[in-house]
Amino acid sequence: MLRRRARRGPQAYAAAAGDPLDAAQERRVRAVLALGGVPQADLPDGVQQVRLRLLERAASGREAPRDVSAWAAVVASNLAMDWHRAKRRQERLGERLAALRPPEHVPGEGEDTRLLSLAVAQGLDELPDAQRQVLVLRFYADLPVRSIAEELGVPEGTVKSRLHTAVRALRARLHEDEVV
Repeated sequence: MLRRRARRGPQAYAAAAGDPLDAAQERRVRAVLALGGVPQADLPDGVQQVRLRLLERAASGREAPRDVSAWAAVVASNLAMDWHRAKRRQERLGERLAALRPPEHVPGEGEDTRLLSLAVAQGLDELPDAQRQVLVLRFYADLPVRSIAEELGVPEGTVKSRLHTAVRALRARLHEDEVV
């Protein structure tokens, strides 16, 4: 739906009635924010920030993004990185990890799955911002390398290199913690 709006120009995607993000795009934005480390309580604010940036882009007269869904995922990833930077200034890492404690037993979820999820979340937390960003965009937002490179303004080789380094570091962390 938004792709059709984007083809008609910036006024069309801003002036169209309703939400600038469709339901699938909003779910993707929420997932990218959550996987980027933004707490559940802050997810609605993050989604609103993405909407606001899309509307501001349209109001400024800039051309519509070629792929609104990819653009929104990258904006969400950048918001998650900004959140991490602000959080680091305010709290020590130990306090933050304590606040991200996994929920009590979820029916149907095994202990192994919960441990793996926690280990992956902690491993993502320890990656440098640029590596975490491309990892989340590639594997959780399911964006192709080319789209990530275009949206971040870096060469495809840089994205591939960051992905390779991030996956290797995350795998090493999981083996070190004897999770896998």
